[in-house]
Amino acid sequence: MNYSKIIKSVFTFLTVFSISVSYGQKDTTKNGVDIISSFKPVLKESAKINFMAAPPDLDTTKKKLNYDIPNQNLLFAYQPGTLKPLALDIDTGGIFDNSNYVKLGFGNLKTPYVEAGFSLGDGKTAGLNIYAKHVSSDGKRDFQNFTKTDVKLNGYFKTGNTQFDAGIGVSQRKTYKYGYEPASLTFVNDSLKQQFQNISGRFAFHNINKTEFGLTYWPEIKVDIFSDQFKNSESNSIINLPLQKTAGKIFAVNLGATVDFTRFSPKNKSVINNTVYYLSPSVQVKTQKFYAELGIRPSWDNKKFKMFPNVLAEISSGDQRFTFQAGWSGYIRKTTYKYLANENPWLYLPDNLTNTWIEERYAGFKGTVGDHFSYAAKAGFNKLNNQPLFVNDYTPGKGGKSFNIVYEPSMNVVNIGGQLGYNIGEKFSLLAGLQLNQFTGLTLNEKAWGLIPMELDANMRVQVIKDLWLKTDLFAWGGPQYKKSDGTAGALMGAADLNAGLEFRITKNLNLWTQFNNVFNNQYQRWNQYPSYGFNFAGGIVFNFTQKNK
Repeated sequence: MNYSKIIKSVFTFLTVFSISVSYGQKDTTKNGVDIISSFKPVLKESAKINFMAAPPDLDTTKKKLNYDIPNQNLLFAYQPGTLKPLALDIDTGGIFDNSNYVKLGFGNLKTPYVEAGFSLGDGKTAGLNIYAKHVSSDGKRDFQNFTKTDVKLNGYFKTGNTQFDAGIGVSQRKTYKYGYEPASLTFVNDSLKQQFQNISGRFAFHNINKTEFGLTYWPEIKVDIFSDQFKNSESNSIINLPLQKTAGKIFAVNLGATVDFTRFSPKNKSVINNTVYYLSPSVQVKTQKFYAELGIRPSWDNKKFKMFPNVLAEISSGDQRFTFQAGWSGYIRKTTYKYLANENPWLYLPDNLTNTWIEERYAGFKGTVGDHFSYAAKAGFNKLNNQPLFVNDYTPGKGGKSFNIVYEPSMNVVNIGGQLGYNIGEKFSLLAGLQLNQFTGLTLNEKAWGLIPMELDANMRVQVIKDLWLKTDLFAWGGPQYKKSDGTAGALMGAADLNAGLEFRITKNLNLWTQFNNVFNNQYQRWNQYPSYGFNFAGGIVFNFTQKNK
């Protein structure tokens, strides 16, 4: 059989049959494309990083933690200050209640006593403190009278990282030159009267937190206008521009500039200008146990140049309970009419104003024992140039009642001081301070007329029971040297003045108080021919009230 012909015949038949079938079938679809499935592009799944952190190695070393615990005892100044309403550090988690008080009283020397303090503001961003006091007395001697009045306003305002502080005050002092001898001399009242007024103002601002560059600044302007009843006046303006730059946690650089300008205008006399300005660059190093400040103080006293040192070092124990101190510092103390009148109100009007140059070299220590006892001691050698001294004027007919001002060109002062304190919260506090001064090396004056060689101050506060408080103050000093009418030196008797007071609560807002002064009834003299008051007392009430903020 011929297989090739058979296969060819079959293939031809199948071809003809398929064509005939395709032409014979009816087209029931429209023109178009049939999509069986849509295309979805998919990225290949990427490989993932496996974060399997290994646990840290176990640290078995013991960390050394250094705690800087401040001293829990209070160190007070040697000279007790008057009670004044101050800006209270308010807890931001509580509500600030404005506290106010009025204290009224009267004494046996025809002594009216009025004191008041008011505190206003929210205690966080703004506050205003108002303080006022008036007291006067008439002694047993003729013209042994004095009057003292003070009014002060101090306020602050915070905005952002800046705090503004401002204050204004008015004060008046009135006394008489009653220290004439013999007592039979007669004078016109106006010739004995000494009356001083002072108007003061202050404006300052500072950053609350350091800037991003580690800077701290606190510029300040202070102005005083001082005058007497004879229309002698003095204006004093001080501009302070301190600036500190920190470098890390240990180092700091200080740069300060101060301008102090005084214009003294005596009546019917030439004006006296007294200008002092100085710079205070220094470097500070502070750690937990060591503090040091190394600097200089270039100064110009009425265009006369003087370079002063400014060096201080403190070394403390690890627990901060003992600190050794040493320093060498110098500065110019401005002599103004106001300064002299505050020292001795029975002075003559000064003819000139000569500033005092002071250099101090000292070493000492301070510390605490236990939780209640504190101590401090210091020994120093000081050099003073142009120190003002006070000498009675014994011109016939004047009775030595007024004091002339003389300047000592050069003198040395050896100073030894100490302080002891014991404090138990608000229930008991005792503080005593002693200062010993030896004046040597005088070149023009025989003695340091009017300067005190020894001072002892002690004060105690005791809460006897819940609503009863006892306070005592003891002042004692060695008699200063004075110049007699014949030109020789004399020394006043030493003095001891003990004061005691009681205050107890009778209602929630009302207290009774009483004060006894010069309990020993000593007729001592701070200035020659001016005896103090003897025993005297006063008493009254204290009304406390609180005004809540709305």
